[in-house]
Amino acid sequence: MAGVLRSETGKGLALSAPATLYVGLLVAVPLCILVAYSFWTQTYVEIDRTLTWANYQEAFTDPLVRHLMIRSIAIAGAVTLATVCLAYPIAYFIAFRTQKKTLWLLLITIPFWSSYLLRVFSWKLILGFNGVMNSALISLGLIQEPLTFLLYNEFAVVLTLAHAWAPFAILPIYVSLQKIDRSLLEAATDLGCSKLERFVRVTLPLTVPGIIAACLIIFIPTVGDYVTPALVGGSQGKMVANLIQVQFGAANNWPLGATLSLLAMLSVGCVAILFVVVATALGRRIR
Repeated sequence: MAGVLRSETGKGLALSAPATLYVGLLVAVPLCILVAYSFWTQTYVEIDRTLTWANYQEAFTDPLVRHLMIRSIAIAGAVTLATVCLAYPIAYFIAFRTQKKTLWLLLITIPFWSSYLLRVFSWKLILGFNGVMNSALISLGLIQEPLTFLLYNEFAVVLTLAHAWAPFAILPIYVSLQKIDRSLLEAATDLGCSKLERFVRVTLPLTVPGIIAACLIIFIPTVGDYVTPALVGGSQGKMVANLIQVQFGAANNWPLGATLSLLAMLSVGCVAILFVVVATALGRRIR
């Protein structure tokens, strides 16, 4: 036993044991409890612990659950696409076009100095019927009446979430851009590549890992967001997380809430794995 502890493997296990135990207690154990709850039934004031598939049958047959699940994945996909497309030019500028990298990285993190709820409420004030956007457009004479489609719909949810998660897309893409060997770009130029060809054939393929990381960082938590849809989404922007929150709260149906949570995690996991496979294959093809 002493010999095992002195070996490199033993030292590694000893060092990782506290973190493994910590993760096990805070992640694995609650997840197991969630799985157990999904096979139980809520009977008004108490929970019937008889194992049953009733919650899963209800979740699969309820059209509202399917609709909210599809809407959640669609909104999360739109947020991911919009955020990454906007974040890449910013990350590229910081990595290649400026010497004040620290200042720009500091500016990117400024939104985290304020509360997440405060940022959501700010967008609500901007997009509201009498908000900043409508007031500015009316004062400029571009519109006669306030625009009603700016708030309480899927557009408002996508816009608010894209702003909230933008730094999480910029930073991993910036890191991947910063790691690119500049001599590769010089070699591409010497071989006659234009700036666009150099970007498509050298820069973009080398930043695929950063793009994948940014997409996953944004997509996975966005599907489970319920605060933003509740505040700026209205009835048209509700997501599956709002239904889960209702089951654990007002409806007091923890077994069904646990079932919906597990199905949401399974759906997100499948979409994330599919995305990684497709993005990796496209990255190899570009190379």
